[in-house]
Amino acid sequence: MTRRKSPLLVVAVLILAALAGVGYLLAGKGGGSHPKAAATSTATAGTSGTSAPKPSAPKPTPPPGGGGGAGTWVPADPALADVCRTKLPSQAQDTLALIAKNGPYPYNRDGIVFENRESRLPKKTDGYYHEFTVVTPGSNDRGTRRVVTGGSGEQYWSPDHYATFQEIDPRC
Repeated sequence: MTRRKSPLLVVAVLILAALAGVGYLLAGKGGGSHPKAAATSTATAGTSGTSAPKPSAPKPTPPPGGGGGAGTWVPADPALADVCRTKLPSQAQDTLALIAKNGPYPYNRDGIVFENRESRLPKKTDGYYHEFTVVTPGSNDRGTRRVVTGGSGEQYWSPDHYATFQEIDPRC
């Protein structure tokens, strides 16, 4: 009886090992938090080995064809829903204006690297995205609303603390 269970046990262990390996590979492709956390703590510690992210957004790239509404705008990720800049809450428009001016920002966490752990935005290198608080009226803390900017000038709106994103269309 022990000999019959032994091959089943070996097969079960092999299946579990294979599943663990697949999980490890998927976690690695999803940009696990360990390297990012180390990079963030190194940057905030002020070591000169890496350049510390500045509490400001990369300079937005104007849409092709000029900064007005007539240029052709190509979304960074066509799979994401778009939202017209003018349709955002006034507080989000205020945050976008601060980003365009490079601050000053109302919260000390504004401008920090957004790690995109859940991969809801297009996958980019570490440090590509930065997050900014959108003031939530009546909230005693930073609230749940954010604008995330990309290194190429793209901007994303999240009303629900990164559960969903919409790419901000600067033409409207």
